[in-house]
Amino acid sequence: MKKWVVLLMLLCVSGLFLPCEAQQIMYANLRELVECEGDTVTTLRVERRSRNQILLMGGGDYRIEAVENRGLNRYLRKRCYAVRIDTALYVNCRKMRYKRYRFGNCYAAAMHVGDKFYFCAQPVGQAATSTAQSPDATKLGGEVGDAIAASALVAARVFYEINPETGRAEFVGKDKMMALLEGYPDLQANLRLEQSEAADVMVRYLQALQRLGE
Repeated sequence: MKKWVVLLMLLCVSGLFLPCEAQQIMYANLRELVECEGDTVTTLRVERRSRNQILLMGGGDYRIEAVENRGLNRYLRKRCYAVRIDTALYVNCRKMRYKRYRFGNCYAAAMHVGDKFYFCAQPVGQAATSTAQSPDATKLGGEVGDAIAASALVAARVFYEINPETGRAEFVGKDKMMALLEGYPDLQANLRLEQSEAADVMVRYLQALQRLGE
């Protein structure tokens, strides 16, 4: 009898340390994402794309695929709006628009702050590319300058806010962030001292808003 009790205890304890599958949820559109009403799956795999892949083909930083499921892969590429894997959120760049600009294919990392969603992607359009313009490209000009600028943009990232009414992206520069920080004068004072609108700067203020909203 004692042996059975010990065995059951060992099984219970070992069960606590069994690896758990990540929670994976797909959202078909912005409404589902806002309302957290997606479809749960178990076969998704996230792959970080290389700098060369992004330079050659453009698009987001991540590729999300379903293991051995071609139909689901097509859905992920063309129709899926966003994917949540545990606490990480990714939006499909194919669904994003900034003015008349597109972001290409694959997925970008995103954040949920208050009732808005923000994603991190390459600068596009004049308002955003000014944050990542290489001085070397300006000096050289021509094809060489264009190549340097393109290479710089591969590594550059800025944040965009998804408009909940239109679904379009809005660039999160200092002016936009200053408005988001309304009511937090200390954070606004720190933002005025910043020299960049790049993602690694803006993420600190988005994270601060996240904490303040908890």
